[in-house]
Amino acid sequence: MLGSPVGHSLSPVLHLAAYAALGLTWWRYEAIECDEAGLPAMLDSCGPDWAGLSLTMPLKRAVLPLLDRVEPLAAEVGGANTVLFAAATRIGYNTDVPGMVHALAEHGVRPDAGESGRCVIFGGGATACAALAALRELGERSASVAVRDQGRTAELTAAAGRMGMAVEYVPFGPAALSGARLVISTVPAGAANPLAGAFGQIAVAPGVLFDVVYHPWPTQLADAAAGVGAVVVSGFDLLLHQAALQVELLTGRPAPVEQMRAAGLTALER
Repeated sequence: MLGSPVGHSLSPVLHLAAYAALGLTWWRYEAIECDEAGLPAMLDSCGPDWAGLSLTMPLKRAVLPLLDRVEPLAAEVGGANTVLFAAATRIGYNTDVPGMVHALAEHGVRPDAGESGRCVIFGGGATACAALAALRELGERSASVAVRDQGRTAELTAAAGRMGMAVEYVPFGPAALSGARLVISTVPAGAANPLAGAFGQIAVAPGVLFDVVYHPWPTQLADAAAGVGAVVVSGFDLLLHQAALQVELLTGRPAPVEQMRAAGLTALER
């Protein structure tokens, strides 16, 4: 697991639980501090004993020009969170998008639900690009995106164009929640706290909140959404399902999702 910072990551717990359940006792998975400047050398140092890598911020975009092949979804999103080493070839994948779709489906949010109302994404970074792609998988063709700085939306705008998604940028604040049926918050822990109070003041509150934070949990936003009866999807749900898909890519075997879930929840409780 490469990124900066990565010391807090729960990914090693999930992957190691999967390898143990699959009987791959000789497999290792660890968090390695690595920034953009160190990424080329890190990739070059990975020999034939490496199956692949997981990537977190700030490396998901930076890795693309260093790869031999990029799967179409990762190219559309503009970021890869998984690198598979196969026959001396570096292949980039994005498991965040299907991970989001799986997490939402687990809570009853599926394509063609026939519901009305806007879908709103808070944040404009790499995870927001993945969220936009997940909405497309759910049958949406547009989304409102609430950002704090509309001067830093070039990457998301480009990704939306590649996906064929229409994006409306709105100010980052409680007003963005009005008329929304599904809200995806992709901002760091604490950044969405000012939005929490709005849930109790909107005439028709959003029916679903997906907050990509998993620690600390619940967030103020998640608490507020649950308080008005909304379905709440946590960042742990995303972490679990994107990790399960990584395990399948790296090992070629079905992921033991329930064993991974149990190990992750136990670690979070600690």
